[in-house]
Amino acid sequence: MKLSIIIPLYNSGHFLGKCIDSLLRQNLKPEGYEILVINDGSTDNSLEVALKFEKEYSNINVFTKTNGGVGSARNMGMSLAKGEYIYFIDPDDYLTKNVLQSILNEAINNSLDILTFLSKQTTDPNFFSESPQAKNIQSTKIYNGVDYIANNRYQNEVWWYIIKRSFIEETKIRFIEDRWMEDAIITPQLFLKANRIAKFPIDAHRHLIVKDSAMKSKEPTHYLRVIDDNRNAAIIFESIIEDLEKNNSNPNCIKRLRTRQQSFVFFMMVRMMKSTLTIDRVKLVMNELSTTGAYPMDSFVGKDYKGVTYTILTKLFNNKNLFYVLFRLFNPLLK
Repeated sequence: MKLSIIIPLYNSGHFLGKCIDSLLRQNLKPEGYEILVINDGSTDNSLEVALKFEKEYSNINVFTKTNGGVGSARNMGMSLAKGEYIYFIDPDDYLTKNVLQSILNEAINNSLDILTFLSKQTTDPNFFSESPQAKNIQSTKIYNGVDYIANNRYQNEVWWYIIKRSFIEETKIRFIEDRWMEDAIITPQLFLKANRIAKFPIDAHRHLIVKDSAMKSKEPTHYLRVIDDNRNAAIIFESIIEDLEKNNSNPNCIKRLRTRQQSFVFFMMVRMMKSTLTIDRVKLVMNELSTTGAYPMDSFVGKDYKGVTYTILTKLFNNKNLFYVLFRLFNPLLK
């Protein structure tokens, strides 16, 4: 079997059919790939929708577990996967038609650990524009993971690349569980371990923008969790960067990862301004990030994050005392 596609499923019954339909509209024989739906304790009709597909298609298998979050669902999927390569897709996303065979051929023919491809955001659940034929696409050079990050602005998410299963098993890298930002952490961890990674410019993935998604929720408890998980990701990145610095790795890779780390801090601080956090808690977090080395943000503004807004806010946020004043002024009743 060439490919295992893993779908972590939680209360997405409304979207799941479109996602699976897109995975079936590929130029692959059913026996050549499997679709593993990991139902993470859904309370809507998600499981019912998934089971209907399982009954009709021999290469679709549904598994149910107690709710534990996206990371735990994906980890379970990895433990069950049988394909030579693994691909993760969310149930509210989808693929364009007939792209998987070209992607697999590129990965297999070049013995790649990881192959990345193009992803587009959309609000249209029917944005199935055709990708160019593979014969008209030239693959870019093969990198090791450090040089790939040094030369490419990568995405945090896992839906824009496939991974060789033997490679991920050898690394023993898994998603963190019971936290968000799991993609942002595992992506550089995997890339940095890869010896053979390439960028395949085929337009394959659609990320559907859903206004009620967890990361966009303004509900206070969710909002505070996103803030804390950005803090956690920034701290984990410090250990990743320190390891690279000890090994005298490509300085452009280190710079890009430092920029990404500080992006977590920047967007965490923006959310803090709108949150119900107390000023004492904010000070504790900022002091922790200062001690860790993730703050102040001296590498954030640049090639990856540029513009007047980023420049001005970064200057204001880098003055810790001024940030505390702004924090209090933004919503004094809650501070």
